[in-house]
Amino acid sequence: MKKLFLLFSIFLFVISFSGCASQLNGQGIAEPNDQGAIEPNNTKEENLNIREFVMFVKQWEFNPSEITVNKGDMVRLKITSLDVEHGIAIPDFNVKANLKPGKETIVEFVPDKTGTFTFFCSVYCGEEHKEMKGVLIVQ
Repeated sequence: MKKLFLLFSIFLFVISFSGCASQLNGQGIAEPNDQGAIEPNNTKEENLNIREFVMFVKQWEFNPSEITVNKGDMVRLKITSLDVEHGIAIPDFNVKANLKPGKETIVEFVPDKTGTFTFFCSVYCGEEHKEMKGVLIVQ
């Protein structure tokens, strides 16, 4: 009888505390709850104004070459190189990415200061490489 009581107590203990476990698995990934829904993860992005731009690059230009956003906007650049490998760098916002030909690369950042900032090709792409620049205007 004591064994049965002990097993029953352990069973209740395990069942009662299993409901207190986090919804994150061991890798920090949200798991579905009992209803199959994944609880939303509150992120700062919900409060940001997202400004998305589609950009094409080729020797030796960015198109568009001028982008205007507001301070605090989430800037999302969807960039595709049309010819050779290029890069984009905006040092003032710690942005740097390689751009493979024919593949869309997504770059995201939030400008935290106003002004006019130069972006440029960060991968040597030919003799006019140094002239491959654009302007980011943050208001």
